[in-house]
Amino acid sequence: MARILLIEDSPTEAAVMTQLLERNGHQVTTSGSAEDGIAAARRDKPDLVLMDVVLPGMNGFQATRALSRDADTSHIPVLIVSTKNLDTDKMWGLRQGAKDYIVKPPRETDLIERINALVGH
Repeated sequence: MARILLIEDSPTEAAVMTQLLERNGHQVTTSGSAEDGIAAARRDKPDLVLMDVVLPGMNGFQATRALSRDADTSHIPVLIVSTKNLDTDKMWGLRQGAKDYIVKPPRETDLIERINALVGH
């Protein structure tokens, strides 16, 4: 079981993702904005961050960069989960420090495999 921080501004998406992750044995906390998510990551030190890109205020690319460059959070893998599916979006996300990038809506088995690979299960 991994402790996962889900940064997602859509309550519906957050509920669906939380249910999927908990059904697969993970513990989930959510944040509705990048700024709150960064604060939660610093405070709670989750095993993994699932990051949306389109967020109010700071976007997910900026938040990923902030987490990956902060000594307190740089060890936490970020998996971007976004509707943005261009190759340039994926490349940019990885250049900001994300360890992986998956397009919404993810297939459950694919998402869980990628999470397990990142958290060492």
